[in-house]
Amino acid sequence: MTPIGIQDLELATAHHVVPLDALAEHGGVDPAKYHIGLGQDEFGFPAPDEDIVTMAAAAAARLLARSGTDGIRTLLFATESGVDQSKAAGVSVHRLLGLPPQLRVVEFKQACYGGTAALQAALGIVARHPAERVLVIASDVARYALDSPGEPTQGAGAAAFLVGAAPALLEIEPVTGLYTADVDDFWRPNDSTTAVVDGALSVDAYLDALTGAWDDYRARGGAPVDEIDRILYHQPFTKMAKKAQAHFAKLTGAALSLDLTSEVPAAGLRDTGLFTGSIYNRRLGNTYTASLYSCLAALLHADASLEGKRIALFSYGSGSVSEFFTAVVQPGYFDASRAAGVTAELDAREPLTVPEYRALHAAEHPSLVDYETPRVTGGPFRFTGIQDRARQYARA
Repeated sequence: MTPIGIQDLELATAHHVVPLDALAEHGGVDPAKYHIGLGQDEFGFPAPDEDIVTMAAAAAARLLARSGTDGIRTLLFATESGVDQSKAAGVSVHRLLGLPPQLRVVEFKQACYGGTAALQAALGIVARHPAERVLVIASDVARYALDSPGEPTQGAGAAAFLVGAAPALLEIEPVTGLYTADVDDFWRPNDSTTAVVDGALSVDAYLDALTGAWDDYRARGGAPVDEIDRILYHQPFTKMAKKAQAHFAKLTGAALSLDLTSEVPAAGLRDTGLFTGSIYNRRLGNTYTASLYSCLAALLHADASLEGKRIALFSYGSGSVSEFFTAVVQPGYFDASRAAGVTAELDAREPLTVPEYRALHAAEHPSLVDYETPRVTGGPFRFTGIQDRARQYARA
């Protein structure tokens, strides 16, 4: 059977960044609460002329500049911070990218799991039509109320990847473990611009889902833990990956490193990419559907020794739906320039003071009133405002 998987992967983030040292000083808390307690250093925050569509288009444009558009007949857009209750955000991306009309475009929603749902759908499409490729985009802005416990775990970013036959990066293996439970650990009501979260319940739901998905994966013939070289977890904050690793080590009896500060494990423990997979997310913040794939990008960009190795990925979406699956890294995957490109984009973000950030966070523009956004970003795509209750986008 022809292998199917991820052919290429690209990231994008927002124009602004909020340093958590500044947020800690404003709130009168020890910065270690964020750097160590959450494992976060900063988070991305969109300018007024940015949103999930502009970040998605930026990531996808770089991807398509390398890979072209031949064979792409499907665009799957995953998000839990959608900009319209009806129209898929991917339709706006389709126009911005100048893609042909002979395309299906669909939006996926199930909290942070949506990106993996889109990936699995893409694998099925390619299995049926091996000559086709599917463009998958996961893009989100994580927003919590000002001065809430979730505030330092906000973030913004997008991951775009191409799924096709004979993949250059990862072959996705067919066995997968699933787990769903109806839990009110996190949600965003239709009349709210910020999410509601029960932090303690969310951690418990996450770990329960990891147990259930792993048990199902093994029951269906998935690889034992000693045949898995690296393990990536969805990261609402990077310390959650450490909690997941500790839980998974207890669940499987494996001696796994729990060090989020170094890729060199302590004696007798195995490095599974916990530190390396968190490099970008420490700076992006929570990117919801893009989080797991930002972890994947960080691992592939930083570790040149993965050829032929098996990576496990645990995808979790509050509410809750989860999946545990594996992939094999392909020959020639490593390109040192990719890490330099992402790091340069992260470094180029414009820092916000806390008053500037709070003013942007509090600004609301209901669709009943037409308005134009100020030109702030220097990126290739802009959200230009509301006209006749419809969101407007343009090339910069």
